[in-house]
Amino acid sequence: MCWAGLEQLVDDQDTMCSEVWSAVCTPQKKLPRSGGTEDGVDLKVLGFLLCWEKQQLYLHWYHKVFSPYIHLSSISVMVLLSWPVAFYLIHLEGEALQVAIGVPFFLILLCLYVVPFGTYSPCLQEKEKLAPKPTFFGHRGAPMLGPENTIMSFEKAVEYGAHGLESDVRISFDGVPFLMHDYDLTRTTNIKEVLPNASSRHPSLFQWSFLTTLNAGKWFSDAWIKPFFRMKPLSEADKERARNQKIAKLTDLLAIAQKEKKLVIFDLESPPSKHPSRLSYIHLVVRVILDSKIEQHLIAWLPGSEREYIKSKAPGFQHVGTFYTLEELAEENITRINVDYKRLYYNGLREYKAANISINLYIVNEPWLFSLVWCHSIQSVTTDNIEVLNGMTHPYYFMTPNFYLFLWIFMDILSAVFIVSIFHFHWWRESQSEKILQGITSYTEASSASLQNEVLEIMGTPAPFPEREREPASSKAVIPEVVNETTAPTMHPTNDVGQPVPTEPAFEPIQPPISVT
Repeated sequence: MCWAGLEQLVDDQDTMCSEVWSAVCTPQKKLPRSGGTEDGVDLKVLGFLLCWEKQQLYLHWYHKVFSPYIHLSSISVMVLLSWPVAFYLIHLEGEALQVAIGVPFFLILLCLYVVPFGTYSPCLQEKEKLAPKPTFFGHRGAPMLGPENTIMSFEKAVEYGAHGLESDVRISFDGVPFLMHDYDLTRTTNIKEVLPNASSRHPSLFQWSFLTTLNAGKWFSDAWIKPFFRMKPLSEADKERARNQKIAKLTDLLAIAQKEKKLVIFDLESPPSKHPSRLSYIHLVVRVILDSKIEQHLIAWLPGSEREYIKSKAPGFQHVGTFYTLEELAEENITRINVDYKRLYYNGLREYKAANISINLYIVNEPWLFSLVWCHSIQSVTTDNIEVLNGMTHPYYFMTPNFYLFLWIFMDILSAVFIVSIFHFHWWRESQSEKILQGITSYTEASSASLQNEVLEIMGTPAPFPEREREPASSKAVIPEVVNETTAPTMHPTNDVGQPVPTEPAFEPIQPPISVT
């Protein structure tokens, strides 16, 4: 039960992963396990895994539509990265580091240059081959414009061009088919205000007389959190209209479809155990449809049970399958399938198209995803966002093969020129830096030598460089000149005032004694 509840929250796609996380983390919203106990940790893990699975599937579809643009953008990124790569390759001294940086860069660049040879995108095709725009089934009406599964919601869907109307049918305890998606009435009605103790009870366990008293629109108009992230603000008139919405019966939906000539498709699940109509609910719904006098071809019958009975009672119904094999579809004479877009690629899209099986995908809300569906020649989609998708006149991100080829070659050549120029610029700047450094070094050495020579000359020491030219040796001996020096007499300083200051006698050479003969 826990897994089924979480899977329903995620697969519906009108609930974002943040809401799923809130559901598994908030005590009031915990889902009971099969044993009757609650384990918050297990629920959080399950919710996380389901959300992660959804994101992985989203990435798969993102790749399908955006691969040409990712390729062209990646080349631009490589051009930007070439600047730091070239800088480091020029300045790194170790060859190992240069190889470790340069080789991966150029390998990735080479792969990007040739990756279009293996690229496939359905939005790369000629305009003449583009299929007609898919038609729309309003998912529970137009739940971005009015409270889901109410008359207002279905009328809004018709207003914005829905080809069909989708809903979920429950059977009240007294046998009245009505429209409700959830397994309780808490989210889309005011049952907590009216009967709080029974708010978690299955909707099919209430009498229709009680269900018709509940308000099914205040949650939508007065909510401080928008039911949808991209939901536009409501006008005051729409807010007032939404506040007065009640739970709708199946006959209300059939009346709108009959009046506007719209297809009707709905999910129908068996009531809970001990319900009076548990074994006869299909017969009950068929009888209500036939009594409404709606044209039978407007009913797209989705439930898989008792198809033979349906064919006998209502031969005009259009039978819709799910992921049946081609043999099963042929055996049941089914020519239309209603499938989850996230699982279509893994279950034979090409085989269904080759067998001329019409495909309806649910739930497609984003314009880029609708564009991909359009390019895939899908016939119809079920959507919450009918206002936006109906306004699209052509698929987004559509490109002809010749134009993509031109962009591919142009980007390859332009990027190669830029990258070569960037590497050449870094090499040139580095060589210029080396020349300037060499000039500065030479000038510094010359200046140092000149300064050293000047210092040595001042000190009277012969400079070691430049080397003096040696004079040629003369054959004549150098005879020093005799210098006659006259010793000046020693002047005795006098004192102008007193006696002369005595001084030591000047040194006189001692004459050898003269002998007398």
